[in-house]
Amino acid sequence: MIKFALIKERKSPPDRRVVFSPEKLKEAVSLFPEAQFKVESSDIRIFSDEQYRKAGFEVAEDVSDCDVMLGVKEVPLPYLIPNKKYFFFSHTIKKQPYNRDLLREILQKNIELFDHEVIVSETGSRLIGFGRYAGLVGAYNGFRGIGLKNDIFELPKAEELPDLNAMLAALDKVRLPPLKIVLTGSGKVAFGAKEILEHMSISKVEVEDFLNKDYDKPVYCHIDVLDYNKRKDGAPGNNREFYSQPELYESNFHRFSRAADFFIAGHFYGEGAPVFFTSQDAKSPDFRLKYVADISCDIAGPVATTIRPSTIAEPFYGYDAQEEREVDFREKNAIMVMAVDNLPCELPKDASEGFGEMFLNNVLPAFFNGDKDGILDRARMTRNGELTKQYQYLSDYVAGNELGV
Repeated sequence: MIKFALIKERKSPPDRRVVFSPEKLKEAVSLFPEAQFKVESSDIRIFSDEQYRKAGFEVAEDVSDCDVMLGVKEVPLPYLIPNKKYFFFSHTIKKQPYNRDLLREILQKNIELFDHEVIVSETGSRLIGFGRYAGLVGAYNGFRGIGLKNDIFELPKAEELPDLNAMLAALDKVRLPPLKIVLTGSGKVAFGAKEILEHMSISKVEVEDFLNKDYDKPVYCHIDVLDYNKRKDGAPGNNREFYSQPELYESNFHRFSRAADFFIAGHFYGEGAPVFFTSQDAKSPDFRLKYVADISCDIAGPVATTIRPSTIAEPFYGYDAQEEREVDFREKNAIMVMAVDNLPCELPKDASEGFGEMFLNNVLPAFFNGDKDGILDRARMTRNGELTKQYQYLSDYVAGNELGV
């Protein structure tokens, strides 16, 4: 018997998501009778304590008798229980300085950390995450901002709606002006955004038409890395080479920034890759972008207009390209930027249900089949108070020898 706990989310601002909904937890128990689940009481979770009780689960203030702690966001240091297994997004794999102490505490308390972000298949593709919901909400927020900036329609905040269906129904009432929309990315985030575009019956057009034609209706173009990057030497490129040797490439995104009104950034940006556009590029008279929904949200990185993350409470800000500063997004010449970095929190019910489905299918079996596919082994960052082999690269980060600390 393995005892799992759904732990309370304690990070601020509050996150209402959870690894398993009550219904999905019932399914987990039916599939794995040797799994026992306990729910830590929470007054912010999207599913109430009472819903879990009605589904037959114990809800308690103390879950320290459980073996495996299942959470979403980082656990505040005082609440980490020694000698347990923890699952959550630790935000440490890129040596994020703000979570250095978290990883140190995990090692000190002999905790086995499994990071949701590195729960991957043998080929390295992610098996669980909230990417689809980031894409869905990010694209929705982008359209909401366009409506507010131009005073042409008003969409409710996604967080004020009960679920995804209600969000889609709100979009059904919107009439868009002719817009040329460029979407980047090839993963769950981009395809979540694409779902919104398709739901709104926005026509997809190919690259050459997008770059060279004008339309009297909204259209979008979904582009991949070789559409907006090219080899510096003019030779033909390929995706594999771009990902392994990005230094051989330079950005070719300017042809899209000259043609598009609205940029939905759903890509993964790798270290060393060319930037999409610089602050100098944005000053150019032929730079056409008026709206940017930066779902990827890399600050001071590949998208020059993304100068800070925005919040669910205040999702939009304006960027004055000529002065390179933040202004009110409603200002006439401001580029509207949406750069919320915790978008799935706005659809906590659907996001939790989708996450639980993935966790049930891809992770839970590993506890009961001897981890035959190596799922747990690849995601285990710490063990016996030390970093595991594949995460030894974090040693300097933990020791404080990185970033001048």
